[in-house]
Amino acid sequence: MTEKAQEKTYEFIDKTLFFPEKGILVFGDLHLGYDYMLRQSGVLIPERQLKDIISDLKEIFKIIKTKKQIVKKVVFLGDITHAFGFEFQERNEFLEIMDFIKTQVPEENIILIKGNHDTMDFSRGNMKDYYIENDIAFLHGHKSFPEIFDKKIKVIVSGHLHPSIILTETPGVKREAYKCFLEGKYKNKIFIILPSFFGFIEGTAVNDYKEDYIESFSIIPRKEMLNATIHVIGDDGIYDFGKVRDL
Repeated sequence: MTEKAQEKTYEFIDKTLFFPEKGILVFGDLHLGYDYMLRQSGVLIPERQLKDIISDLKEIFKIIKTKKQIVKKVVFLGDITHAFGFEFQERNEFLEIMDFIKTQVPEENIILIKGNHDTMDFSRGNMKDYYIENDIAFLHGHKSFPEIFDKKIKVIVSGHLHPSIILTETPGVKREAYKCFLEGKYKNKIFIILPSFFGFIEGTAVNDYKEDYIESFSIIPRKEMLNATIHVIGDDGIYDFGKVRDL
C-alpha cells in the first residue's frame, strides 16, 4: 500500500479489492457476452469467458476463507455485460454468476452498479448509479456524482478504465501486458481503480495514457492520475511499480 495507515483497510486479491474489516469484496467490468460478440463477428475463440470468471471467483473466495476472513457483501462495479445486443446470452451468463455469488453471500448483499455498457438491466431494477457504505463510495467511473465527493467519503472505488501496464523485456522483441490497480489521491480522498475482471484483453496501458483519453474517460483529472501508484497483478502476487508518471 502507498500509506501505512491504509494497510489494514483494504487489500488486492487477484483482480478484486477486499475490505476485510467490512467484509466487502469488489470487482467489475465482467463484460459478459464479449466472447459471443467475437464469435458472431467471425473470430474463432473458445467459449470460456463465463467458465473462467466463475473459476477465478471460486479461487478468490477460497483465498479469503483460507485467511479466515469473511465476505459479507459483494459489489459489482458495472459493465457487467458488454455487447449491447446479445441479451439472451448475457442474461443467462449473468444469472449463472449470480447463482454462484448467492452461494457465498445473501442476495440482498449483492450490490449491482450500472456501467456504460449495461443498457439492459437483468436485475429487475436493482442496479444503482453508485453505492456508499460509511466512508467508501463505489461507482463505475464513467460518470461523476456529487455524493461521492461528500466530506465524509474517504475512499472512492471505481472501474471503467481497465488499467494495465506494458512491460518490455527485450526492445522490439517481447512486450507483455499485465492488469493492474491504480491507487492515488484526489480531493483529499483515496481513489482506487480496479482492472477489468474478464480475461480476453489485459486493458488499456497506463504507460500509453494520453491526455485526451484521461480527460474523456476518467472522473479523476490527469494530474492526479499520473501521480497514482501502480499495483501490477503478477502470477504469484501483487507488485508495486511506482507512479504512472515515472513510466
